[in-house]
Amino acid sequence: MKERTFISFDWALKRILRDKANFGVLEGFLTTLLNFNVKIHRLLESEGNQDRKDSKYNRVDLLAENGNGELILIEVQGEPEFAYFQRMLFGASKLVTDYINSGQNYENVKKIYSVNIVYFDLGQGDDVVYHGKTEFRGIHKGDLLRLSPYQQQMFEVSDIYELYPEYYILKVNDFNKWSRVPLDQWLYFLATSDIPDDADAPGLKEAREKLAIMQMSREEQRAYESYWMDRHILENTMTTARGEGKLEGYAEGRVEGRAEGRAEGRAEGRAEGRAEGRAEGRAEGRAEGRAEGRAEGRAEGAQEKALEIARKMRSQGISVEDIISLTGLTKEDISNIS
Repeated sequence: MKERTFISFDWALKRILRDKANFGVLEGFLTTLLNFNVKIHRLLESEGNQDRKDSKYNRVDLLAENGNGELILIEVQGEPEFAYFQRMLFGASKLVTDYINSGQNYENVKKIYSVNIVYFDLGQGDDVVYHGKTEFRGIHKGDLLRLSPYQQQMFEVSDIYELYPEYYILKVNDFNKWSRVPLDQWLYFLATSDIPDDADAPGLKEAREKLAIMQMSREEQRAYESYWMDRHILENTMTTARGEGKLEGYAEGRVEGRAEGRAEGRAEGRAEGRAEGRAEGRAEGRAEGRAEGRAEGRAEGAQEKALEIARKMRSQGISVEDIISLTGLTKEDISNIS
């Protein structure tokens, strides 16, 4: 078996997994182990979730929450502990009680996954990975107790064990098998801290890069950090230059747009003015024509009425001078009366 290359590999592993920038490593490991897609929402504070090499002697614990609000407790234990099974139970039970508020209903109890990576011989068994879950079986008939359809709908799970904490134990101390199986690749890495070039399990590529940096000398790490700093500065400079170019183009476009807009506005304004003028002229002409027509009609009517009165007055022998005075007609108008 290949020896682990890190003197404090448990600490190095914690540094990798708890870094928010490395969520891809943690998500890749959990997805491979739990056999369903895991997206880490955040890391939560737990008893040993401190970033100090001496914060936990030979033990690492991480507490994460996935996108479904489920809690995942990850513990790495290097030294033998005969009561470790009880430690697992206590850790999961404590999370159940810590993450339900007083007064909340029991359906708000969070789902817990307890993942334990141990570097000693825990219990007796020939396998490397063990999975524990809670099930209820009938004493007389041996049948498995199941959720009712209503409970399945309310809790959004199919089986009772999905409501209870689940436990995973990875006994990696003696594992030296490299294969194409993703879980075996992770077990090999956890056992040896080595990641071969053909590793393709989710998260291992990112883990290799992080470990390579941590294995550098201090001088190499400074040079590497300086390289990435220079690269980030160059990328920021190029981004800024692109942004300034876009800003200049935007400003020029606005100036040209305003000029074109004013020209188009003047042309449209003239056209609209002409159209409005024509419309107003037509409207005014119609109104004036109607008024003049009415006035002319009234005048003609008054003239006809005056002539009719003059005709009657003349037939009664009234003098021309009196008719002119009373009707306003002219002498010529009266002479034309038949």
